[in-house]
Amino acid sequence: MAISSFMVPLGSSAPGFTLPSLDGTLVSMDDLAGTPALLVAFLSNHCPYVRRVERALGVVTAEYRQRGLSTVAICSNDVERYPDDDVPHLREQAERSGFEFPYLVDASQEVAHAYKAACTPDLFLYDAERRLAYRGEFDRARPGNEAPSDGSSLRAALDLVLAGEKVPEPHTPSLGCGIKWKPGNEPG
Repeated sequence: MAISSFMVPLGSSAPGFTLPSLDGTLVSMDDLAGTPALLVAFLSNHCPYVRRVERALGVVTAEYRQRGLSTVAICSNDVERYPDDDVPHLREQAERSGFEFPYLVDASQEVAHAYKAACTPDLFLYDAERRLAYRGEFDRARPGNEAPSDGSSLRAALDLVLAGEKVPEPHTPSLGCGIKWKPGNEPG
């Protein structure tokens, strides 16, 4: 069953974090400072919604990195119940998708809770002050439809944020697989 993002209030501050990347090095919010925009993307390897857009996400983030975008992906899924989201599988995903950004593992799921992440993909775009400027879909591509996966929704938001402008609402929520919470760790 597909889950929509919670639509966190715009202007919310980006929660801090320090998490291990796929190569074991720790990455924190401070490591991503000093850029005019930050994309925090909650992803997973097994989800067909993520798989539908992952290559385009790699392209879009590489393109916008040249314009000042920092990107970080976070996988918060319970890997005991969803072993396709373990580190070796995430490495495969990063390689096949051309991800040139840190991919972090949130084993405690505390960061997903702090961001109020609900699904994969769940995208949070912050401005230079690390205030939430956009939360919503990557584009209209979904499993089973023919819509192009081109990042059109995220691109429009990125162009505005990088120009120092607000992203007007409404924002179409992200839609995807619900985060696979560890038993007893579900939000609510």
